[in-house]
Amino acid sequence: MNKILWITLALVLTSCNGLSQEKKSTVASEASENETFKVSKTEAEWKQELTDMQFYILRKAGTENPGSSELLGNKAKGVYVCAGCGTELFKSEHKFDSGTGWPSFDREISGNVAYDVDYKIGYKRTEEHCAVCGGHLGHVFDDGPRQTTGKRHCINGAALKFVPAM
Repeated sequence: MNKILWITLALVLTSCNGLSQEKKSTVASEASENETFKVSKTEAEWKQELTDMQFYILRKAGTENPGSSELLGNKAKGVYVCAGCGTELFKSEHKFDSGTGWPSFDREISGNVAYDVDYKIGYKRTEEHCAVCGGHLGHVFDDGPRQTTGKRHCINGAALKFVPAM
């Protein structure tokens, strides 16, 4: 009897879903949804202007499969802009191969990327979005190149368009 009680208690404790994390995730999502951006469109307008994948990433905070972005191996000089509104986000000289399967940069163009807290997978991450239209870009981590900023902006390629240098 005592053994059954301990097993039941162990199962209850290990299967608990962290409600505080859900609450924080909801709060962060509501903050993003309530934020006003310079470029603001209805969901129908975004759906009409973006591809299905761009809409999923930028407007629904989705994630593309690693290795699937055409921009992953791009080594041309230029600038990466928001696929939703065209705001310049990252310069090609700050792009590096992180080995993660997503385009990665060691810094953003100052003022054009905004940040929020994301608990969607059960722990705190720093989410990045376009400061002009609010489109979800990816996340930033502290495991980037130590010789520069130490940051790794892990960005969904579908959230970006590349504009080659002239």
